[in-house]
Amino acid sequence: MSETNETFTSGSSTEQQTARSRRSLYRERLDRYVLTPLRVIWNDWRTRLGTLIILFYILVGTVGVHYISEPQIGGPRLAGIFEAPGYPLGTNNLGEGLMSSLVHATPPMLKMITAGAVFATGIAVALGTVSGYKGGRVDTVLSTLIDIAMTVPGLPLIILLVVTFQPTNPFVIGIVLSINSWAGLARNIRSQVLELRDNSYIEASRIMGRSTGGIVYDDILPNIMPFVLISFVNTARAVIFGSVGLYYLGILQTPENNWGIMLNNAYSAGGALYSWDSLYWIVLPMATIVLLSFGLVLFSQGTERLFNPRIRARHAETIDETSPMEE
Repeated sequence: MSETNETFTSGSSTEQQTARSRRSLYRERLDRYVLTPLRVIWNDWRTRLGTLIILFYILVGTVGVHYISEPQIGGPRLAGIFEAPGYPLGTNNLGEGLMSSLVHATPPMLKMITAGAVFATGIAVALGTVSGYKGGRVDTVLSTLIDIAMTVPGLPLIILLVVTFQPTNPFVIGIVLSINSWAGLARNIRSQVLELRDNSYIEASRIMGRSTGGIVYDDILPNIMPFVLISFVNTARAVIFGSVGLYYLGILQTPENNWGIMLNNAYSAGGALYSWDSLYWIVLPMATIVLLSFGLVLFSQGTERLFNPRIRARHAETIDETSPMEE
């Protein structure tokens, strides 16, 4: 009986130790991959402000559209800001509320930004990293492909694709607007990887027999991620300005609200550039575009801190033994 009790006690103790180890592991992962980046973001005013601006637009595009009704024709025409009850940002020449138009134009814009930036950055990182690390024939083939893409004029290609296929899906429009913007980023990433692949720690990983994917993921990507994130934001801003410009010129067509169409209507139908009474009509969508772009720029300026191991170690509560510590 005593041996049975000792065995039961030993098994229970082992299970408790395993459970504590799992909880410790989960807590360490939560702190390392979620809480520590949040602390780093909140500690830098640029990243903090940029994140708040981006979150505001995300909330407007996801929650705000359910609480603010779609713009309807029939309200007071050309009412200024805070002049008509129920229309805090005024109305256009048809009596549509500008706040409703701005809010309901946000979701398709966010979809375009996400699709275009993810598409261009993903292709650039994949091709640039593989080309720079592998070298040889792989580098020759991929570099040739990148050079060909860089020689294609972007704006004429975009206009040709838009006029030919007339896309209306925001995700498709975002990809079309960034159809060849990945080439320059891929070339820059290749140059950085060429410098990194000869470093001693990467040579050591290669000698130890680590896989190419593991070396790229653990040793190369963390060093180029600040540049990648900045390029991601620049691509997103290019999608914003490109889509607004093409909608303003009438090249892109959509049944939904759009900031570019609002600018076009304010200029052509409202004469907002020539009348102080309707100037708000063109200033509001411009301010919306500028604020989103400003938030993206602030966020990108502080993201390099996210991938600095010393800064991450300083803000981490649970630090792995292999993590570099602040001297």
